[in-house]
Amino acid sequence: MSSLQMTSGVAVSQAFNPRRLALNPERLRSRGIRLQGRKAAIVSCVNVDVKPSPEIAAKKMEGNLSKEIMEAEAKLIVGTYARAPLVLASGKGCKLYDLEGREYLDLTSGIAVNALGHCDSDWLKAVIEQANLLTHVSNVYYSVPQVELAKRLVASSFADRVFFSNSGTEANEAAIKFARKFQRHSNPDAKEPATEFVSFSHSFHGRTMGALALTSKEQYRTPFEPVMPGVSFVEFGDIEASKKLIQRGKTAAVFVEPVQGEGGIYSARKEFLQFLRDACDEAGALLVFDEVQCGLGRTGQLWAHEPYGIFPDLMTLAKPLAGGLPIGAVLLTERVASAINYGDHGSTFAGGPLVCSAAISVMDKISKPGFLSSVSEKGQYFKNLLTQKLGSNSHVKEIRGLGLIIGIELDVSASPVVDACRNSGLLVLTAGKGNVVRLVPPLVITQEELSQAAEILANALLALDGSDS
Repeated sequence: MSSLQMTSGVAVSQAFNPRRLALNPERLRSRGIRLQGRKAAIVSCVNVDVKPSPEIAAKKMEGNLSKEIMEAEAKLIVGTYARAPLVLASGKGCKLYDLEGREYLDLTSGIAVNALGHCDSDWLKAVIEQANLLTHVSNVYYSVPQVELAKRLVASSFADRVFFSNSGTEANEAAIKFARKFQRHSNPDAKEPATEFVSFSHSFHGRTMGALALTSKEQYRTPFEPVMPGVSFVEFGDIEASKKLIQRGKTAAVFVEPVQGEGGIYSARKEFLQFLRDACDEAGALLVFDEVQCGLGRTGQLWAHEPYGIFPDLMTLAKPLAGGLPIGAVLLTERVASAINYGDHGSTFAGGPLVCSAAISVMDKISKPGFLSSVSEKGQYFKNLLTQKLGSNSHVKEIRGLGLIIGIELDVSASPVVDACRNSGLLVLTAGKGNVVRLVPPLVITQEELSQAAEILANALLALDGSDS
């Protein structure tokens, strides 16, 4: 017998028939199903109390279901991902579950995406209600959720306008185009307006050709060269070297992450960002803050640049904005936006009603001062705990970060630690040159869960014994 998949990875036999429950409305509601007219509709992530098909149950017990999925993936999916040997089926809060029912504490958040954890009730309600109304219309027409989300982003930031995209790399591509168009608009008599860009060591701005050109890791760029020309790289934080490169008539924009995530969890110094602001103003260049990973509450502030008191001309966002649905955004000043005309850029899917409704539910939660202060407090608690439990280990070089974006730099590869953590029920990431353990949990994680994570990490460091080479 084949099976149907419902909600949180629960296999449901085809013998399951909602009509049999329709005679008992109370029983329907208890199972997360409501009547719409005479039809039953599932409205939330619920566990339906029915048995899985015998075939599925047997495979789960033997652990063969995950193996089958991984073998099928190897045959069907382009091999761009070196995946961990884990098939995830469901999640709730900060916990994830594989097909065999094993529980994992999630300190990855889908790479800093699931700010509210998994299956947040308010997020889920917003998505279901909007899906029942309108999912997609394209940008040929207006839609209410897009405007409402833009209002929130503008009201809470330096920006006057928003451009929506579908990912962080798309947001950075848009910022590249806007910067070049701004230079043409601002210098109409120039034979060759500024077209070049400055980026930094340890930077990561995306995988598409323009954003890739701004990304410092050569192994990402080399297989696809020539990428977009005109990008110069400077050591992150090096003011003197940056002075030589940011030039009037040459530099269109400078791209920088206030806190570098993929590069290894490096925070910019205030004097460095202030220099970049001043240098861009003097050269007529634009300053772009990439907050795709570090923005939207991750550092304990809504925007990672807030504590510095230094503001960009453009800011790119993505990962946590819609709580797990694909979205990106460029926030920009009116001065920059005035250079952009109809048809200069666009997207079929960007800013759709469904994803914007999800993002509104995220913004309404994470922008509250109490929520942000809790992120800051939990981040400090976690860093102190990690320092206490891990700081004396000879392999640990530094524990750094802000809020709930934390890196543990090691003197060897972090892969054995990541594997040991996973085997103990904790999911973490790497960063930098593969020697940094990256911790980006859901922002709703509890202190108890952070304590549990610290304990597992301390034990996982034992996996480094004998791995000095």
